[in-house]
Amino acid sequence: MQIINANAVNQVLSFETLIPAIEKTFQQSFGMPQRQIYPLPSGSLDKHDTFAVLPAWTEEVLGVKSFTHYPENPEKGRLTVAAQVLLFSRPTGAPLALVDGTSLTYWRTAAVSALAANYMAKEDACTLLLFGTGELAPYMALAHASVRPLHTIYVHGRSEEKMRKVQQKIKHIRPDLNVEVCAHYEEVITGVDIISCATGSPTPLFKSASLAAGTHIDLVGNHHRHCRECDSATVKMSHVIVDSLLNVLNEAGDILIPLEEACIKEDHLQGELAQLCNGTIKGRLNNSQTTLFKSVGTALADVASAYHVYQLLNRP
Repeated sequence: MQIINANAVNQVLSFETLIPAIEKTFQQSFGMPQRQIYPLPSGSLDKHDTFAVLPAWTEEVLGVKSFTHYPENPEKGRLTVAAQVLLFSRPTGAPLALVDGTSLTYWRTAAVSALAANYMAKEDACTLLLFGTGELAPYMALAHASVRPLHTIYVHGRSEEKMRKVQQKIKHIRPDLNVEVCAHYEEVITGVDIISCATGSPTPLFKSASLAAGTHIDLVGNHHRHCRECDSATVKMSHVIVDSLLNVLNEAGDILIPLEEACIKEDHLQGELAQLCNGTIKGRLNNSQTTLFKSVGTALADVASAYHVYQLLNRP
């Protein structure tokens, strides 16, 4: 069995190849049971430690991702998420590889959001407002910039030092982009085409009244029932698609809270990512429509990404 570490993952991956690989997987036959999230007895209600197990399979490979989420780790100089993905051959059942899931999670999370944005954001979208300054933030910006003609990215967070670090990481990879530190998002939000949220905020980051017509909203930060990155009014006014109905309706406060408030009904959710990829549903009906993609993470995206890495490293 091949052991694939983070360095190998980062060396072979690019959004230009990963996004199509994930899209192809979602277009084909697959199996994906509900992921299992186990809260651990520690921390507070909104900052508890978590252990998760995510299985999935395709016609070529079976896999399971296991990860831990320790939200207070950064205060101890450690990463928030630690993960591994174990791959098996579908035809034989033989183990193929153990892939570093921590690095892979950043890549696949951003790639899935960009894949959805490729269907849901306006084709001429050129500005992005990024909420969040964690390890995931640069990946989110770079992924979106790979599917839309972005020229300006605004980075918003609570720490100027962290905002500047994200700015520098994006500029290092894409020096052609105008990346601005944005301490006051209110000054730019009405003029941006895409809003990407990758935060641990338990409460809405912005109000629906701030949004311009045609905005695409990408929510990846929360997978807790009582937390959300946008308000109910934003969800209600949007054309909503999710990565997995099963997982989102079990975990995501962004959707569950508006449902509990009777602000929306389940049929307000237009469908999920696989339907978007195979053309069963549309991501956008017109340029004035507000669109919203909610992702909590899927095992299929993890397995597809890990298998893509495995194939790249084992090309003849």
